[in-house]
Amino acid sequence: MFTEIRDDFNEEEILALRIADEQEGFIESTLECLQEAEHDRRFIPVGLYMEDRAVGFAMYGMFPHAENEQRVWLDRFLIDERYQHQGLGKHFLEFLLRYLTDLYDCRQLFLSVYETNTAAIHLYKKFGFAFNGELDENGEKVMVKEIHKHDNDESH
Repeated sequence: MFTEIRDDFNEEEILALRIADEQEGFIESTLECLQEAEHDRRFIPVGLYMEDRAVGFAMYGMFPHAENEQRVWLDRFLIDERYQHQGLGKHFLEFLLRYLTDLYDCRQLFLSVYETNTAAIHLYKKFGFAFNGELDENGEKVMVKEIHKHDNDESH
């Protein structure tokens, strides 16, 4: 299976991605994400592709946190409902974590999640994310993954 992350994605394909009904309210639509990225260039949207088909979407970036501190965020992550339950969430999350760690040479990765999104929380915990006690501006719980050099060699 050939998969890749593309920042030169086909916008029409990305806008056609849909989440499952039970995931409504947990993540913005791809249209809302792309509009947000248009207004704030720190957000970097990417298409998640399998065999030249868009199967998912992610958005990441580096943002100021405290004085002289920056945080790398995996801000959005979704797999289209047609491709869920096939292991692609785990595959692309692992791929994204390596990609972001290498790109930013960071020691921590952040994301946020609604506490009722138990499926996402379960997945993120499998990859070493843990709640840090913070809430983001939307009331989502912040999770952080500590990056260790050997993390890039682990498989999940």
